[in-house]
Amino acid sequence: MLYDLLDGLAMVLRMDTVAMTALGLVLGIFVGSLPGFTTVMAMAVLLPVSFFLDPLIGLPFLIGVYKGGIYGGSIPAILVGIPGTGASVATTFDGPKLTKQGKSRKALEMALAASVFGDTVSSFLTIFLIGPIALIAVKIGPPELVVVLAFSMIIIAATTGGDIAKGVLMLLIGMFLSMIGQDPIGALNRFTFDFFAIQAGIDLLPMLIGLFAIPEILLAVEERTKLAIKSANLRPEGERLRWSELMQCRRSILRSTWLGASIGAVPGVGQVVAAFMGYAAAKNASDTPEKYGTGELDGVAAPEAANNAVNGPTMVPLLTLGIPGDNITAILLGALVAQGLRPGPELFTSQAPMVYALLCSMIIACILLAVVGYLLIPVFARVVAIRRAFLVPLTLVFAVAGTYVYRSNPLDLMFLMGFGLFGYVARKLKFDVTPLVMGFILTPPLEYAFGQTVLLSQDNVTNFILTERPVALGMIVIIPVIMGFVWWRGRHQRKSAPPA
Repeated sequence: MLYDLLDGLAMVLRMDTVAMTALGLVLGIFVGSLPGFTTVMAMAVLLPVSFFLDPLIGLPFLIGVYKGGIYGGSIPAILVGIPGTGASVATTFDGPKLTKQGKSRKALEMALAASVFGDTVSSFLTIFLIGPIALIAVKIGPPELVVVLAFSMIIIAATTGGDIAKGVLMLLIGMFLSMIGQDPIGALNRFTFDFFAIQAGIDLLPMLIGLFAIPEILLAVEERTKLAIKSANLRPEGERLRWSELMQCRRSILRSTWLGASIGAVPGVGQVVAAFMGYAAAKNASDTPEKYGTGELDGVAAPEAANNAVNGPTMVPLLTLGIPGDNITAILLGALVAQGLRPGPELFTSQAPMVYALLCSMIIACILLAVVGYLLIPVFARVVAIRRAFLVPLTLVFAVAGTYVYRSNPLDLMFLMGFGLFGYVARKLKFDVTPLVMGFILTPPLEYAFGQTVLLSQDNVTNFILTERPVALGMIVIIPVIMGFVWWRGRHQRKSAPPA
């Protein structure tokens, strides 16, 4: 493990890798600073860029966009009370109050410090824990993989979007779409309706860009009459953050980092829940909880440390089992597959240095985030006021061009628009498309593992599990209990948080 880690570190300590990571951070913070433009949209639109770069350049570039976008959402949340991303909703409880008190600079620098600390610590934890977890994952056979994948899909459907029925419906739609084309066992065509163009199945890229980018563009056009933000309010004011003030928030930052890192390893929970839990935990532990919501620096530090601490551990289920924990890691999965890297236990046995290179690039991104964020806070604060009318056409061009140049297949553009309209309607009807994407991604490995299990059991799966696979049997009993408890606790903590 140590040699693989050192080899991975040597692989990413290159000027081009560092430069592209920094560029990704700048673009991520830029998009995160724009109210209504999400990190997911930025990742989806910029995903094709990574396909034409070396994996050690393209993947760190996307990681930079990811980390920059999650932090960038705190800037409009603090300055104008509009979260740039869902992960920054809890930051709006105290951030705008601090701005009204003339302490916006302190609040922005506290958000940056908490974000960098939470992200860095969780990334180090990921590096040191992913090796032992991967060793366990290598021992998992087809029956155990079926259990893990099935329950991951269930918990994702149950925890995203709030309405379980809607989540399950979207999951089933995604599973059906993934089955179009050839089945993984017998290579027989199904659900193609004799349409030759889809016999190879639906490609992931137009689905990701269509579901995550096109609806954002359509909603931005729809909300064109929204009140413009005055640029006069966007100058960071007041004194800089003092070391003593940062130390006063250290307990909340440490607590939120632990909470965020724990939540990040659970598929389907994500930054939003982590931010609410971090805020609620800080308020409950405070001697003066009544000050929260009135302009408390602790109220900025806690959610920002928590939502950024999710970033590292979300890579654990992605890299060890091929299970994306949220829509952002689903996009990263698409990038990995396009680069010829199929996440899962075999990835560690065949390309361990590459895995550690990606994890080390996360640490580099954290260091760069501290530098870029500190130097460019005044610039990104001005970004909040940029009119969408200038950005929407450019975003649409990137979305269409990126989809087409990947395979030069006109059918992909039809899928792009089809999924875009579907995603727009789903957003209007309060459906979360994340379960659809997860169902689409996880169904092929689930189906293949189930087919292998049937073959191993000689058509007697129940007896095979009960008598020969005690680990799978134990997972069937334990995993629902653990996931049910985590889901219940997350819902309880989120409801206990104060309203925005």
